[in-house]
Amino acid sequence: MLQIINANTCEPEPDVFMDIWHCNATGVYSGVSAGNGNGDDDSSLDGTFLRGIQKSDENGAVRFQSIFPGHYTGRATHIHVLAHNANNTTELTNGTISGLLSTHPSHIGRLFFDQDLISQVESLSLYTTNTQKLTTNANDDILAGEVADIDPFMEYVLLGEDVSDGIFAWISVAIDPTADRELSPAAYYTSDDGFENENSAMGGGPSGSAPGGAAPYGTCAPMRM
Repeated sequence: MLQIINANTCEPEPDVFMDIWHCNATGVYSGVSAGNGNGDDDSSLDGTFLRGIQKSDENGAVRFQSIFPGHYTGRATHIHVLAHNANNTTELTNGTISGLLSTHPSHIGRLFFDQDLISQVESLSLYTTNTQKLTTNANDDILAGEVADIDPFMEYVLLGEDVSDGIFAWISVAIDPTADRELSPAAYYTSDDGFENENSAMGGGPSGSAPGGAAPYGTCAPMRM
């Protein structure tokens, strides 16, 4: 569970749309091309797996059900979060929100996990098929910069005897809901298909080589938050 707190009032912030996204157990993102380890492979552009959006309730809470993220070269295990600007977001009749070509989020951030928990998950069968080098929290320069000002680590409890039974994780995220930040996404997703944003400064996705061929089979760590 994520609780959104108004940084100006220290009160829960309702009616905020929060996006989350993360890679799968083998380090691949949906909705981008280079996350497959091949910048010319656009097969994931039409995918939406491990991406979600929820609107915060009266307690500022949003809830998601997913799996524990895998890793890719150069970054510690993390989840991306993005809060949409309260003054520039319109909920459309088809259940989507406006802002495809003019994204102005109020908050962009990442959520991280204790290294001990990461190590437990990485021992599960599907995660062990990930051939990309694991970057620990201690070796992630971006994380080092974030912990200087905030605590980006999620609290958690196991839902059974071990991580394969599931994880419940939670954190409070302070935002300025009226802030207006510029964002150039790596790709767009429409009712027709996904396509890259050629003007994006973010690039197509993480570097490194993810496993090729047929999708591997094994055990993931279910996660609720």
